[in-house]
Amino acid sequence: MLSIALRKKRDGFALDVAFNAPTPGIVALFGRSGCGKSTTIDLIAGLLAPDEGHATLDDITLFDTRTGAHVPAEQRRIGYVFQDSRLFPHLKVESNLRYGQTRARGVEERIGFDEVVALLGLHTLLARRTHQLSGGERQRVALGRALLSQPRLLLLDEPLASIDAARRDEVLPYLEALRDRLSIPMIFVSHQFEEVLRLATHVVLLDGGRVAAQGSTSAVSLRPELRAIVGPDAVGAVLEGTIASVDEARRLAELKLGNGTLRISARDVRVGMSVRVQLLARDVILATEPPHAISVRNAIQGVVADVTDDDNDAKLVRVDIGGGFVLSRVTTAAVEALRLTRGSSVWVLIKAVSMRGHTFTGPARSPES
Repeated sequence: MLSIALRKKRDGFALDVAFNAPTPGIVALFGRSGCGKSTTIDLIAGLLAPDEGHATLDDITLFDTRTGAHVPAEQRRIGYVFQDSRLFPHLKVESNLRYGQTRARGVEERIGFDEVVALLGLHTLLARRTHQLSGGERQRVALGRALLSQPRLLLLDEPLASIDAARRDEVLPYLEALRDRLSIPMIFVSHQFEEVLRLATHVVLLDGGRVAAQGSTSAVSLRPELRAIVGPDAVGAVLEGTIASVDEARRLAELKLGNGTLRISARDVRVGMSVRVQLLARDVILATEPPHAISVRNAIQGVVADVTDDDNDAKLVRVDIGGGFVLSRVTTAAVEALRLTRGSSVWVLIKAVSMRGHTFTGPARSPES
C-alpha cells in the first residue's frame, strides 16, 4: 500500500493532499496545470520538505512529521523521470544508463542492464550521443536510467509533455510494458486523460491543491469533478472487459462486458486478454425498445441508475449494464419523450469505431470508490 498525506504552503499556494493506493501499480495524479501534481511528487522524492504529513510505501516510512522519521532523499531509492529527460549530453546512451547502476551500489539488483535494454528497446541506441536521439528515445533512456537505480518507487513527472503526439504514441507502449511486467510502484503525473486511461491502476484527481476524487479509473471517469477538468466532450465511462474473440481481418474484437458483448476496434489483442475501453457520453445512444435494422451493431441492455443535469439543455444518463456503468448525453426533450427515470429499462447503443480500447494486463485493480 502507498499511503500519502501532505501539507505544504509555498508561494501563495496551499497543498493539502491525501490518498491511499494499492501496490504495485500506477497511480496517476491528474489535473490542470498548477493544481499541485509536481509539488506532490517533489515532496515524496524529498526535493521539498513538507510542512506536515507522511509518506509510506508498504512497510517503509519515507518520512513522518509526527514521529520525526525521515529518510534522506538520496537514500529513499526513488527513481525520478522529468519532463525533460536530463540526460548527460557528454555521455553516450550506454554510459547514461550505467550511471543509473552507480546509484544502486550496495542494493540488490532486481532488474539488470540487459533486461532494461530489451524492455525499452534501447539496443540500437547504446552507442549514440544524446543529441542524436528523438524526444521519445531520450525519454526511454531516462526511464532506463531510473530503472537501473533499482528504485522501490518510480516517479514520472509528465514524461510525455515535451514530445509530440507521434513520439508519445511511441513511448506509451513501453510505459505499459513497465506496468505489466515489473512490480515497481509508480506515480505518473499527467494532464492528458488519454495517458491516464492507458496507464493508471488508480487515479487521484487534483484541483486547487486538494484531492477532488480518487479511485479506480472506472470510478473516477464517472465523477462530476472530472467533467470540469476534461470538458463535456471528453466525459464518458471507462470499463474493463475480457476479449472473447478476435477478427484479425477486420481488426475487430468482441469484448465481454457486463450483460453483453461489444465489438471494438483493436489491434494486438488475443482471446482472454483484459481490455479497457472508454465510451464517451456523446457517442452513447439510448433506446427504450430492442433496436432493429440499424447500422450500430453494439447493443447492451441496461437499467437507468440516475439522470442528472448537464450543460446546454442536456442530461447525463447513467446506465447500469451489469458489469459497470456507462454515461449518455441526451437532450432534455429526449429524456422527457422517452420517460427516462431511475429504473427505466434501456438499450445502450455504441458504434465500434467510437470506442478507444487499450490492453491492460497489469496488477489488480483498485477497489471501486
